[in-house]
Amino acid sequence: MKKLLSVILAVLFIMSLSGCGDSATKAVENYLQEYNSLSDNVISDMMDVVTDEDINDDQKMVYQDIFKKQYQDLTYTIDKEEYDGDEATITVTIKVYDLYKAQKDASNYLKDHQDEFNDDDGEYDISKYIDYKLDQMKNMMDKVEYTIEFYVVKTSDGWVVSSLSDSDLEKIHGIYNYES
Repeated sequence: MKKLLSVILAVLFIMSLSGCGDSATKAVENYLQEYNSLSDNVISDMMDVVTDEDINDDQKMVYQDIFKKQYQDLTYTIDKEEYDGDEATITVTIKVYDLYKAQKDASNYLKDHQDEFNDDDGEYDISKYIDYKLDQMKNMMDKVEYTIEFYVVKTSDGWVVSSLSDSDLEKIHGIYNYES
């Protein structure tokens, strides 16, 4: 799961190339719709991330389902548009499942209940913990809102969303640490 962020950056770069629109706001909407519609680019890059994870095949399927649900259920509201010539800042509020909380809760549970994740020989079994954590993520229904400022540039092909920061990507994926 650690490789997720770097691959997501690559996904977003590719998506930004397809995020053109006749206005900066439309480019941002197109960009976010790539997630909602589980576009081929999003699915392909998600599959690359999941395939590279050091988890078993069943866990990979659960992980894929978690991200598909997150992307399809992502909602957003355009809050503000600011144009300065061929550049624009579009402020958006997104609402996503709070996967950060699910992961944190799973980690806290592990601290107090490590014996529940032992194998038959009494040794810690990380696979049991990963199953538990993925289950917590899959069942997370709490949502969290984040504000993201999208920087959009007008090119000869139309308006294009610039790359997002790591923290903005974490917000889209629901894993942003809002406590720090």
